[in-house]
Amino acid sequence: MASICINDTLTDDELGSILSKLENDKDKEIFGLVCKRWLGLQSKERKRLAARAGPHMLQKMAARFSRLIELDLSQSISRSFYPGVTDSDLAVIADGFRCLKVLNLQNCKGITDKGMSSIGGGLSSLQSLNVCYCRKLTDKGLLAVAKGSQGLRSLHLDGCKFVTDEVLKALSKNCPNLEELGLQGCTSITDCGLADLVSGCRQIHFLDINKCSNVGDSGVSTVSETCSSFMKTLKLLDCFRVGNKSILSLARFCENLETLIIGGCRDISDESIKSLAVSCKSSLKNLRMDWCLNISNSSISCILTECLNLEALDIGCCEEVTDAVFHGLGAMGTEMRLKVLKISNCPKITVAGIGMLLDKCNSLEYLDVRSCPHITKSGCDVAGLQFPDFCKVNFTGSLNEPDVLL
Repeated sequence: MASICINDTLTDDELGSILSKLENDKDKEIFGLVCKRWLGLQSKERKRLAARAGPHMLQKMAARFSRLIELDLSQSISRSFYPGVTDSDLAVIADGFRCLKVLNLQNCKGITDKGMSSIGGGLSSLQSLNVCYCRKLTDKGLLAVAKGSQGLRSLHLDGCKFVTDEVLKALSKNCPNLEELGLQGCTSITDCGLADLVSGCRQIHFLDINKCSNVGDSGVSTVSETCSSFMKTLKLLDCFRVGNKSILSLARFCENLETLIIGGCRDISDESIKSLAVSCKSSLKNLRMDWCLNISNSSISCILTECLNLEALDIGCCEEVTDAVFHGLGAMGTEMRLKVLKISNCPKITVAGIGMLLDKCNSLEYLDVRSCPHITKSGCDVAGLQFPDFCKVNFTGSLNEPDVLL
């Protein structure tokens, strides 16, 4: 019987169908090693790529990976190289990767408004763009993106300090499907800009305005009311103008809120937090409120007993909180789901309080008790406290350690 060559028998479409059924990326790579024909098919079907390349190589990649959807050219902070990705690279990307929907340029410090104008002019199908810490970018380049890539759903601009309310106005006008926006450290953003944003972008579910020092209650209240049913994650770290009015607005309108970061918002007090706990008791999973100095036992106790799906809580430096915050846990009918608790620099919490917590929480994975003078490893051992096997307890680490989960 004569041998049959698979390449003579199967068409490109049939081989492509086989390739599409391979779920493992490694298997897809092996598929491309069989022969040049299979490599060509594998290249055309490839959807994601992470690379570092100049214009010449990018042109070759564009010809080979013609259906690419996701391109990651981001650099790490510690290992970034300069100039790295340049405006010339972006011009090649805009011309060669017309199907691109996701582009990550985080920490690409060499790109400017000229490159962004190329992206806006060439990638009309773009849905997600990350240009965090591309510090040369201004409104000019980002306005071009907003006008040219009107299908944007996710835009991250963290650390782009030259961004102003004009970008938010353009997003509102041109990108009605925007769902995720990161503006951390964009200090020129104001309440008026947020109001403009949500007048057209009403489906935002993730908003990061950490360290946006010109944002206050007016802007946050407008966002919470307009995006009420969609809002799930709101980050307000060190927004010192934010107070109880914002929290009460969130409690009134955003019943699906899952993550709230209000660390450093020092004007927030117990009554608004208790309202939030009751309104978001089924949805709230992550709450960071370190350095909220007006917070005491009553609101934290309410959070712990009402929010049954809470997984992470940071109340570091809330110095008025005591062991009494854990007293109500014994009356709870179900086990807590808490995985992360940060109580660093809470001097009135003792080993006794931790014992009450552990009696009701077997899911704890990380406990931060740094700078708590009454909680030491030896004290916990003497008290016979039994932490879950997988739980890390941080007794003495540096207060500059990166945040866990939050």
